[in-house]
Amino acid sequence: MEFRGLVPCLANWRKERLVVKRAPAKGLFSLALTLGLACLTCPHARGDVGIVLNESMDSSVDRISGTGHSAVYFSRICAESPVRLRLCRPNENGSVMSTYINIGEDQRFEWNIVPLNIYLYGVEDPRFRALFGSYRVKTLLEERYRTKYLAGYCDGPPCSTSYKAEWREMVAATLIRSVYIFVMDTTVEQDKELISQFNASRNENHFNGITRNCADFTKRVINTYFPHAATTDYINDFGMTSPKAIARSFVRYAVRNPKSNLRVLHFAQVPGTIKRSNEVRSGTEQLYRSGKLLIPMLIFAGYGVPAVAASYLLTGRFNPEREFEKHPAEEENRRDATEPVKTQEDQAQIIGTRAEWKRYRQALDSLLQETGEAKFIGEQGDFRRFFKHLNKLGTPRVDADGALWMEIPGKSKALNVGLSANNILERSSNTQLAYSLLLCRANGVLKSPKHSRETMPEFERDWELLQRARVKNALVVAGDRTPDKDILSTDASTGGKD
Repeated sequence: MEFRGLVPCLANWRKERLVVKRAPAKGLFSLALTLGLACLTCPHARGDVGIVLNESMDSSVDRISGTGHSAVYFSRICAESPVRLRLCRPNENGSVMSTYINIGEDQRFEWNIVPLNIYLYGVEDPRFRALFGSYRVKTLLEERYRTKYLAGYCDGPPCSTSYKAEWREMVAATLIRSVYIFVMDTTVEQDKELISQFNASRNENHFNGITRNCADFTKRVINTYFPHAATTDYINDFGMTSPKAIARSFVRYAVRNPKSNLRVLHFAQVPGTIKRSNEVRSGTEQLYRSGKLLIPMLIFAGYGVPAVAASYLLTGRFNPEREFEKHPAEEENRRDATEPVKTQEDQAQIIGTRAEWKRYRQALDSLLQETGEAKFIGEQGDFRRFFKHLNKLGTPRVDADGALWMEIPGKSKALNVGLSANNILERSSNTQLAYSLLLCRANGVLKSPKHSRETMPEFERDWELLQRARVKNALVVAGDRTPDKDILSTDASTGGKD
C-alpha cells in the first residue's frame, strides 16, 4: 500500500551518512549537520485517508439493498488496540476502521480498527496471503486474529463462537468480496487531530440503519479531514446514506481539488468456494437494475418507475471499476505510488490491456490441453469443481505465521498442499495438487468480470507461481512419481458444502 511516513527522510539520511563515512575528518559535527540538513530538505511525510468500498455479498438485507459495506482506510494511523489509535511506526502498513450493527465483542463498541493486511488478507505479511478461499479457511484466520489481537475484548462465548459477531468481517475481507479503496493525501496534523478526537470520545454502539449506519460513520471520519467531501445522496438513497454515495461524492471532491492526489486501489475476491460478490448499488440503481424488485415496483409503484429510472440515470451513476481505471494505484513495494498514475502506459501496467488478458487466456488454454501436465486434472473430471472437491475432502490448518495448509487423505498417507503464496511450492507441498490449484485459480481470475479480476501485477506474480509449479510438475511426471489416485475421488464429484 501507499505507506510513506518517514521513509523518504530516512532514505535521504542514509545517503548523507555514506558521505560522512567517506570523510571521517568531519567527525560528529559533520554527522549532526548533515542529519539536520537531510531532515530539513526531505519532503514532508505524507499519509493517506480513504473510503473503503466493499462489494455486496448478496446475503441478509444486502440481498435486497445491494449496498455493500463502507469503512475507512488510514496509511499513517495504526491500532494500539482494536479500540485505540496511534501513529504508525515505520514498518507498519496502516489500518482500516469500521462500524457494524453488532461487532459482537464483550463490550458494545461502535468501532474497531485492525491492521490493513489483517483486514485484506487475514495475515500480517501479504506474502502469506491465501490463494484459495473458503469459509473454513476464513474461520481459521478469524480465530488466529481473535487469539492474537482480541484478548480482553473477545475472550469467550458468544463473541468467540457466534458467526454473527461482525468483528469477523474485519479479517480477510478479500476471501468474501472484492474491495475498492479511494485515497487522498493527509497531513500529520490532520492524522494527529483525528487520533486525539477518537481516543477521547466514548466508543459506544448506537448503530442505526437509517441515520447512523456504516456509511454515516465513514462520512463523519472523512469530513473530519475534508469538510463536505463525503455527502449523502438523499434522492437516490431515499434519505439514507449509502456506501456508494459517499464514494461518489469523495471522488467528485477530489476531482475538484487536484492537489488531493486521488488514487484508487482494487483488491479482487480470492478464488475459491465462496459465492462471488456483486457490484454495489445505490437505492434507485437497485430498483432500476434488480429483477427481484422490478415486478413489485410495476405492481405497487406504477408511475413511480420512470421517476426512479430518471433519478438514477441523471444523478446516481457511479462505477468504481471505471474510477479505478482512471486513477489506478497499487502497493508501494511494487512501484513508486507517491504520485498519481498519469499516462495510459502506466495505467495499463496496473490494469492490463485487453490484448494482454487475451494472451494469458490463450496461454492457460494451452496449459490445460497439454498431455501429462493437465492429465491429473483430466482424471478428476471437470476442473472447475476442483475447489469444491479440495474443500470437501481436505482439512485446512493455519500455522503461527498465518500460512495455510490443506491436508488430504490418500491411499497410503495423507498429502499436504500449501494454500498460501509463500508455501504452495514448498518441498512438503504436493506438487501436482499445487499445480492443479494454481491452474484452477488462474482460470477463475481470467474468466472473471473486471470488478472481480486481479490487477495485472498481482496476476503476473501468480502466473509466475504457476510457471514454477508447471516445471516442478513436469519433473514429477517425468520421474513417474504418480500421486495417490483417490485424492479427489469420484465420490466427491458432486462437490460439497463449504
